[in-house]
Amino acid sequence: MNKKWIAVSNLLLVTVIWGLTFPIQKLILPEISPFVYNAVRFWIATILSLFFFGWGNKYGFILGIILGVAYATQTWGLSITSSSKSGFITAFYIVLIPIFSYSIEKEQPNIFQISGFFIAMLGEYFLSGGIHNFNFGDFLTFVCAILYALHVVLVTHYSKKTEEKHLLTSQFLTVAIINSLLGVTSSWKITFNALGVATFTAVFATIYALIAQTKYQKIVGSNTSALIFVGEPLFATVFSILILSEHLTKFQFIGVILTTFALILAVFQTKKR
Repeated sequence: MNKKWIAVSNLLLVTVIWGLTFPIQKLILPEISPFVYNAVRFWIATILSLFFFGWGNKYGFILGIILGVAYATQTWGLSITSSSKSGFITAFYIVLIPIFSYSIEKEQPNIFQISGFFIAMLGEYFLSGGIHNFNFGDFLTFVCAILYALHVVLVTHYSKKTEEKHLLTSQFLTVAIINSLLGVTSSWKITFNALGVATFTAVFATIYALIAQTKYQKIVGSNTSALIFVGEPLFATVFSILILSEHLTKFQFIGVILTTFALILAVFQTKKR
């Protein structure tokens, strides 16, 4: 197996893990403030990462500010708008990545990627139900999408400048501090279930995910990575059906098909490179 297929496989596994976090976090979020949950998750990630990888550097700190503010705007926006609108607007980061990728990395999308981005957004529309009556919460969520896109591209960019491990702990620490400050007035009573989910997401959806991103995004590029990440809501839907017994509407089923096709395009165009 060559480097590109190893990279695609790991990034796809990250996407599966991120998809799994949606239903398991939905189970425990009624028990805990989202800011407190994020703080606990990233404090656990910080402690573990510090033990294995050291403190990190300024690039990780920059990534942490971007990711921390992204989480904050998404959480704030979700308190104003609906979850379906939040999901669709956040997914706009997929089509914003090529803009940042070209500006920062001078990486131009090819015809497969352009087609994939269009199909992916159409799939996201059907999965979420689209948006109606744009409000301030939607604006905050769009800010989150911009920051997510910038974060993906900068992970690729900075991982070429420094060792991957140096982007971890300082990033996790920054996100932990931002969420701790935002959740300072919330209750910090943490149930065993919430702690278990926070630990799982800290290890797999945070530490492993960032290691995979820093190591493999620079191999396939930010644009291909973005297309692989469109699988996140797809896997979130699958796991929600399995864990939460949710049901698909006809429109959501169409969204699943389109998103799956976009994901196949990402893998296919990697093979062509």
